[in-house]
Amino acid sequence: MHERMNRVAVVTGAANGIGWATAQRWAQEGYRVALLDLNIEAVQTRAAELGQPHIGLACDVASESSVTAAIAAVMSAFGRIDALANNAGIGDQAGPTVAQNVEAFDQVLAVHLRGTFLMSQAVARVMLQATPAATGECGSIVNLGSIASSTGLPARNAYSAAKAGIVGMTRAMASEWARDGIRVNAVAPGYVRTALINELERKGALDAQGIAHRTPLGRMADPAEIAEAIVFLGSGRASYITGAVLPVDGGWTAFGGPESTLRPVAEPACA
Repeated sequence: MHERMNRVAVVTGAANGIGWATAQRWAQEGYRVALLDLNIEAVQTRAAELGQPHIGLACDVASESSVTAAIAAVMSAFGRIDALANNAGIGDQAGPTVAQNVEAFDQVLAVHLRGTFLMSQAVARVMLQATPAATGECGSIVNLGSIASSTGLPARNAYSAAKAGIVGMTRAMASEWARDGIRVNAVAPGYVRTALINELERKGALDAQGIAHRTPLGRMADPAEIAEAIVFLGSGRASYITGAVLPVDGGWTAFGGPESTLRPVAEPACA
């Protein structure tokens, strides 16, 4: 079997959105993919869409026992793990800070932050025992940050705290495991055109036009564009990159001027 075809990627939150796009992209790269999601029926359907030898597994990333069982199942099926994308997440509670409740706050941190920790810990235990490739690499982990990792989103306290924490944890793990041959990086997406975003827009809970105008590139991202960055950082093409946070946000975090300095979205960017 070709070396690349022998490699294994694990993707959490793989049933939809960025996770599904990432699973598809890694499969295109020739990796065997383990798709993990809380919704077992949905993720097994996705794995079936990809076909053999890809697998779909149930996993609650906030539960240590569930993570342990899922990684054991991956190892039983494939015998190795070369790359991990920590994508699983949930939405923040709506409403002003003074009306938010701590249970909902804790749940967001549990899924995003503890989930990233537990998955990284479990996969690193596998990678630390792996035989290094010719490049000295034993594996790669890519975490999902956000524009909320570095900018203020009003009332989105738990989500912002979790995403900022993920960036800090990315740097800590990258520094700890660099000489063990494990690279750890993060991508920080802006607004992405997912089914959730479409539903929020339909309900009038999200100003898609305003977001497009505030984004220098004038639109939201497609999930496949985020997946492209994740797979790049997770692959050997990024062999000298670790501890990095790659914004994939259409220029959102780079832009610091008045919104009036941006041309209307309808105007073409070039002739």
